[in-house]
Amino acid sequence: MAENGTDCDQRRIGMTKEQHNGNFTGKSSLSERKRRDREERLNIVLWKQPLVTLQYFSLETLINLKEWTIKLWQRRSIVLCVLLTLAVLTATYYIEGAHQQYVRYMEKKFFWCAYWVGLGILSSVGLGTGLHTFLLYLGPHIASVTLAAYECNSVNFPEPPYPDQIICPDEGTTEGSISLWAIISKVRLEACMWGAGTAIGELPPYFMARAARLSGAEPDDEEYQEFEEMLEHAQTAQDFATRAKLAVQNMVQRVGFFGILACASIPNPLFDLAGITCGHFLVPFWTFFGATLIGKAVIKMHIQKLFVIITFSKHIVEQMVSLIGAIPSIGPSLQKPFQEYLEAQRIKLHHKSDSGVPQGENWLSWMFEKLVIFMVCYFILSIINSMAQSYAKRLQQKMYSEEKTK
Repeated sequence: MAENGTDCDQRRIGMTKEQHNGNFTGKSSLSERKRRDREERLNIVLWKQPLVTLQYFSLETLINLKEWTIKLWQRRSIVLCVLLTLAVLTATYYIEGAHQQYVRYMEKKFFWCAYWVGLGILSSVGLGTGLHTFLLYLGPHIASVTLAAYECNSVNFPEPPYPDQIICPDEGTTEGSISLWAIISKVRLEACMWGAGTAIGELPPYFMARAARLSGAEPDDEEYQEFEEMLEHAQTAQDFATRAKLAVQNMVQRVGFFGILACASIPNPLFDLAGITCGHFLVPFWTFFGATLIGKAVIKMHIQKLFVIITFSKHIVEQMVSLIGAIPSIGPSLQKPFQEYLEAQRIKLHHKSDSGVPQGENWLSWMFEKLVIFMVCYFILSIINSMAQSYAKRLQQKMYSEEKTK
């Protein structure tokens, strides 16, 4: 009897071990399969599989349009109120009267603010795959206003053509009368709107992580999975990048509002992780968004503005051009296009198109235009690839669900 009991216990222990080994093997094979599926999705790009990528992109676009149509129909009362409001605003816009001067002013300000907010959203949305609109749009705009302010000794550029084109005002000004604060005030609206757009662009990772935590689901998102793996291996992290991410995560989690504000107030490529952290730990929306908005649209924007304005102030630019000319052998040849570009900008500011200085296109402006075109095209390609990979993920998830029901 005792021997039989011992044999039963041994068989029971053996079965338990096999079950554990089976579970471990199943989890291991599942994670390996997910890794292979993720690698397969990442290969769906235009330069590797153009036809498949375009097909998946089209299908994903149709699915998104269908989902948005259903959502709008479910909220048809809100949509109706928005349409009625737009109808009233349209009637106000086209009806003649004394109010038209205010309408034109509000129209101009609205589209100007919407333009910079949209560029800010494009810069931060997409978990790091956004268009770097500060380097391409806002930074050059602040630099051009700074150069014009020092050349004109004024920021009272005539409107129009400002902001599409900067021309010095006709009234005479005192040499050296321009101040740093005047330039900051001139570009404050567009800079703050751009910063507000970047804050809005940080909301998708926050809502994704929050929804995943509340529902208990595990979204197949690389950034979120990386965040969870980082939390699991927090004690054994050795590399600098992981420790930096953990430092951001700990600051946001422990300090709360002021931790988020500190991370948002400095140029921080790891701030995407702050949105995921706040969503994962269910930080209240207004705590996260309020701190992000103040940090990005007020504090960080003024730091970036000061850096650009000081860098492109008149004496700094002249010193930089002279330093370029001091480079042995190639210095004078490199200095010449910079001098021509600055001279052409001065002529434009004073609107002296009949001057003897040639008005041909400078190679610096040509290179910058091509860089902008390249960055915009790359951003569009990244959107197409991302949507195609999203459709591939739908197919893989459908296959998983069919295998489970069998």
